[in-house]
Amino acid sequence: MRPKKSRQGQVRLPPVLERFEGNPILTPDSKHWWETKAVFNPAAIYEGGKVHILYRAIGGADNSLLGYASSLDGFHIHERLSEPAYVPREPFEGVNSLPIFDRERVSLYTSGGGSGGGCEDPRLTRIDDRVYLTYVAYDGYSPPRVALSSIGIDDFLQKKWTWKKPVLISPPNIVDKNACLLPEKINGKYVIFHRIFPNILIDFVDDLDFDGRTRWLEGHFKISVKSSSWDNLKVAAGPPPIKTKEGWLFIYHAIDEKDDLRYKIGAMLLDIKEPTRVLARTKRPILEPLASYENEGLKSGVVYPCGAVVLNERLFVYYGGADMVVCVASAKISEFLSQLCYEREAEPVSYPVHPPADIIGKTAEPIQGYCLKCRKKLEMKNHRHIILKNLRHAVQGICPKCGTKMIKFG
Repeated sequence: MRPKKSRQGQVRLPPVLERFEGNPILTPDSKHWWETKAVFNPAAIYEGGKVHILYRAIGGADNSLLGYASSLDGFHIHERLSEPAYVPREPFEGVNSLPIFDRERVSLYTSGGGSGGGCEDPRLTRIDDRVYLTYVAYDGYSPPRVALSSIGIDDFLQKKWTWKKPVLISPPNIVDKNACLLPEKINGKYVIFHRIFPNILIDFVDDLDFDGRTRWLEGHFKISVKSSSWDNLKVAAGPPPIKTKEGWLFIYHAIDEKDDLRYKIGAMLLDIKEPTRVLARTKRPILEPLASYENEGLKSGVVYPCGAVVLNERLFVYYGGADMVVCVASAKISEFLSQLCYEREAEPVSYPVHPPADIIGKTAEPIQGYCLKCRKKLEMKNHRHIILKNLRHAVQGICPKCGTKMIKFG
């Protein structure tokens, strides 16, 4: 794809990530029984002067646990624990509770190995004094679901793994993955991104006190695949969005139906106050699986981002390569945002998945509609732009003479 030119003739390069020449930064360790086969799909947060990395690991038992490593400069690993930081504790995280005669049901939804189930593909978000962990919980045979746990920030920094009892937050019998939390509330509500094929779904919830039995994510809004772009088959949330002066920087991964065996990484810019609104979206991937370590592993052709931080004016994106190793790619944050902003487009608010007659906003210009009671066209009073249940746009107001409700479609 040729670089674009601005109106002044200046060449505009699309946003891209640069691979670290020292990749992969983490590989399987034969000394640790729980991570001998694969380490990949790392979450990351920057706290206390270092990048904390929580990665998915698979060992001889073929189940997924979460390991811990840290970096002072974002590139090099300075510490790696010999024991897991998070292990399966509930039946929905493993197959230990399965009767022997049910073992043939195992591995129907296996991804990246781990046929024994476990805790997969973590994301970390700090909100106030707690670090929240969202991940995929897989029991070895049921559809994978989103799970939530948390830990106090002090215990996390001291590596005292006092994780809160995990709870499922997505509904049963539905494959729901790739969940992450926005780092701050919007209008007093927590914002949760997740994915039910093929779209990214967004929920606004009053609290995070799910009980695992009666309350689930519903998918209030969605960010859809784009039929004419490289991300037309499937899109999914990557790391939790990062707040910038331009908007929420949202890294995601996607698949092209013309290249459906390869995972690629893209970026979006979301509105600060209304994170369901996409302001800009990359028209090409910012990273594709081209390196050997992204093609030689448990699954060829995979770059899978789960963590991102900004350190020393640089964006670091941590990702799994070929479902086997942990890697990092980076870019100067100011240049990346500038290039991403150039790809702004007139993209509408992400539509509700099951919308009511939802008020979107007031319209400024005068609108005429037909009043059935007065039987003539009149200028609407108190008119608003709405979306109906069938996703059709309309303007709704009242007749200035009789007060009857008026609707104009279009």
